[in-house]
Amino acid sequence: MSIVAEAPGYIQVFSDGSVKRFAPEIASASSESANGYKSKDVIIDPSRALTARIFLPDAPTSANHLPVIVYFHGGGFSIGSTMWLGYHNFLGDLSVASQSIVFSVDYRLAPENKLPIAYDDCYSSVEWLRNMVSSEPWLKRADLSCLFLSGDSAGGNIAHQVAIKAIHYKPCNVTIKGLLSIHPYFGSEKRTDREMGDGAEGDVAMNDLFWGLSLPEGSNRDYFGCNFEMDEVSTVVWQQFPKVVVFVAGLDFLKERGVMYAEFLKRKGVKGVKLVEADEESHIFHVFRPESEATHLLQKQMSDFIHSF
Repeated sequence: MSIVAEAPGYIQVFSDGSVKRFAPEIASASSESANGYKSKDVIIDPSRALTARIFLPDAPTSANHLPVIVYFHGGGFSIGSTMWLGYHNFLGDLSVASQSIVFSVDYRLAPENKLPIAYDDCYSSVEWLRNMVSSEPWLKRADLSCLFLSGDSAGGNIAHQVAIKAIHYKPCNVTIKGLLSIHPYFGSEKRTDREMGDGAEGDVAMNDLFWGLSLPEGSNRDYFGCNFEMDEVSTVVWQQFPKVVVFVAGLDFLKERGVMYAEFLKRKGVKGVKLVEADEESHIFHVFRPESEATHLLQKQMSDFIHSF
């Protein structure tokens, strides 16, 4: 049995189809308040092993209605979890900074579950949230009229697709108020200038590896979930698309893709598209350094966006 695909330190895929993932430090949920929030794991669909973690801030009792952020983690659709310590700390602190309930989804991963399974799982999580808001005690202060989608890297890609599905199908009359896309992970068969530049070979190979693991059999990087230019979305959907803030990082190999995404939305007539850059930061810095000054600034910027409505 040989290794057919590998991201060292994160994932190995073997010739028999088996997969080994190497998780960093994991954080357990706790109903005991710490650092201004508590957390709880919930099961969305046991048949799909679909779960989520709720982060609830220690908001004043007078705050009866809290915005809700549905968050999708990154990892090239193939690794990652809301249980990773970096995500846990970032999202718990985000719930405090924004005084919001954060609902972070652990969707099924590729290559065992190729796209569009992640999109379907995450859309289902929004439906579950709407259906459970009246019965789940931790959601009793959730204000679903202030519902936001967010995610980093592949999670930013997922947020885009879930927003489109929500406009198409309107799950239980849920309206997405806004999108907060952090270092979104997109691609195409055509390389960008940065991807063709000197020294980019390693980053390109790693991106291609994750796309190869996650794309449906027979698809290439012009699959609609990779290349947003190829998605057949009607003008009516773009007219209803929520406001978007796209966060990019100056040192991120994917910065070009994030800028292209923001410009694409503007061309489609989406109103209120904003691009925010962290000049000296790298890809998903907030996960690797959740206590950094740059991460605290990101959380403030996200909070400002949420409370601007």
